[in-house]
Amino acid sequence: MDVEKLFADNYDGLFRYLIRLTGDPDLAADVAQETFVRLIERTPENTGIRAWLYRVATNIVRDESRVRRRRFELLQSAPERVPHGDAPLQPDRALELSEKQFIVRGALSALSERDQTVLLMREGGFSHQEIAEAVGTTTKSVGSMIARALRKLSNELALKPEAIE
Repeated sequence: MDVEKLFADNYDGLFRYLIRLTGDPDLAADVAQETFVRLIERTPENTGIRAWLYRVATNIVRDESRVRRRRFELLQSAPERVPHGDAPLQPDRALELSEKQFIVRGALSALSERDQTVLLMREGGFSHQEIAEAVGTTTKSVGSMIARALRKLSNELALKPEAIE
């Protein structure tokens, strides 16, 4: 099966169909892409590929619609459980934060890959065992590795005093 040819021959028509079905070009593009991914993963045995593509795409849209409707119903039934995002930062605070992040990223990039991994995994909430497996060491040595990496990061940041202010 020549997937590239099938894609070239069918994508535009499928995309137009999905736009009409959903009214959302972004969703239509996502569904069309997912349809071709499924074609690659599970090639149908019959020869009606075009019909199969449209059927799969339609089912994906229906499933997505059910999920959206169910989420909406859940949120309507318990509005107090709706997650709220943080208020946007003031522009000056956002700029200051962005500058500090840039400086910290620069200092972090000066560390070895292993030190970066240890610090980022620690910050991501990974356990010492998970960190040890990721960097190929023992669980007992992870604490020392973190301390050394933090000291190196601190030294890098000390070279950039504007990051600490």
